[in-house]
Amino acid sequence: MTRTIVITGATGGLGKKTAQAFAAQGHSLILLDRNQDRLDALTRDLNLPAERLSASVVDLREVEAIRATADAAAAKFGGVHALIHLVGGWVGGKTLVEGDAKDLALMLDQHVWTTFHLLQAFAPQMVKNGWGRVMVVSASTVPEPPGKTGIYTAAKAAQENLILTLAAELKGEGVTANIIQVRSIAVDASRSGKGTTPGEIVAAMLYLFSEEAAKVSGTRIPLY
Repeated sequence: MTRTIVITGATGGLGKKTAQAFAAQGHSLILLDRNQDRLDALTRDLNLPAERLSASVVDLREVEAIRATADAAAAKFGGVHALIHLVGGWVGGKTLVEGDAKDLALMLDQHVWTTFHLLQAFAPQMVKNGWGRVMVVSASTVPEPPGKTGIYTAAKAAQENLILTLAAELKGEGVTANIIQVRSIAVDASRSGKGTTPGEIVAAMLYLFSEEAAKVSGTRIPLY
């Protein structure tokens, strides 16, 4: 069955691998990113028919832009079946006393507000379709943050709690929400021993997307 998947941060190393994997399974894709040139290059590489693809430059911090994207998805595809949120960033290397409030605001924008806006826009479509999967990639340091990572891990912890709350609220609706935790992402396969490869992460995503994973929700999956 063809389903529709929203992928944010689509042109990053992990985003591209994710798009390629789900496209290969015959699904339709809604690709969201902030770089038009890289988005154009990805759509050319995927070479999907127009009826299976939508690609948009969207600032995920802007709630109206996300709502417009969700409305367009409903009009074209009849709603979505999965949200794979891969947008992120890292700020660290300073103690909490040394930290800058602007850095905390940046991390909250990138990890918390984008997640909140996306869930509000797309989760109702999954509930309406009676089937859905929500996935984010988070950090292994969230449960026990080491020093000089507090600004980043505080934002990731809040993002994780949004996902876990969604899982609890949508229990019984056919929609799951899960977190994949990594220590780092080894985009360069030759450095796979130093982190989790995109291929390993995508394999976990494909499992979570499967019917066999219908009872897996509200979990942190450690890939490190």
